[in-house]
Amino acid sequence: MSKRKLSAMRPSDGVVWITGASSGIGAAVALEMARRGWQVSISARSSDKLDALASQHDNIVSYACDVTDRKGMQKTAQKIETEMGSLAMIIANAGIYLPTNFPEFDVSIFDKSFDVNLTGAVNMIAAAYPFMIERKQGQIVLVSSVAGYNGLPTSAAYGATKAGLLNMGEALAVDLAQYGLSVNMVAPGFIDTPATQKNTFHMPALMDVTKAARAMVDGLEKNRTRITFPKRFTFWLRLMTFLPRQLYVRLLSR
Repeated sequence: MSKRKLSAMRPSDGVVWITGASSGIGAAVALEMARRGWQVSISARSSDKLDALASQHDNIVSYACDVTDRKGMQKTAQKIETEMGSLAMIIANAGIYLPTNFPEFDVSIFDKSFDVNLTGAVNMIAAAYPFMIERKQGQIVLVSSVAGYNGLPTSAAYGATKAGLLNMGEALAVDLAQYGLSVNMVAPGFIDTPATQKNTFHMPALMDVTKAARAMVDGLEKNRTRITFPKRFTFWLRLMTFLPRQLYVRLLSR
């Protein structure tokens, strides 16, 4: 068991693998890490979008796959190890937002959200973990959301998955530190991406996706356990976790 201080992985340590990288913050992070010298493997279901992104930088290679396909993810991890090199960092970024609207209770929204956002992250970890644990080094990154801090309107399914990622990430960080593996949890606020551009409500402190990617990678380079941005927004949401729950529910219900 390793007792050394955990340090962030560097481009010289191997390859970073990013899911949900065909657009949005995943694509922006891929480009940012490639600019910083990383060999970047990117995955999503859309091979056309992945190939278009890979064509923008010599350091990026696309591997189309679906995070809900556990065996497919395992095959992809093996392929990256064979073709590109050692997996030094994985970024479980794939996610979907399906709003819950009542009085109808649509169970399928929960099923789909859990499969992609939560189980999809587990599938990625399971695929890369054998390689990392054998080398006793690696960085596991879980992209959650500030929606995981507190219950928010229309986010019963989405928020549950993001809260699950934060809890799972903290538990894994405790369990895996002795084996030389780091775990980072990323909790962004509203980021200007194709996904958020569909929202019809006001999004406080909406952040440019390129700036968000830069903030995220800066945090990963410092190996921060919890990375949030933009600070002026995420600070207040964190603070709201200390409100009495009855008061919080009453305020949000209005």
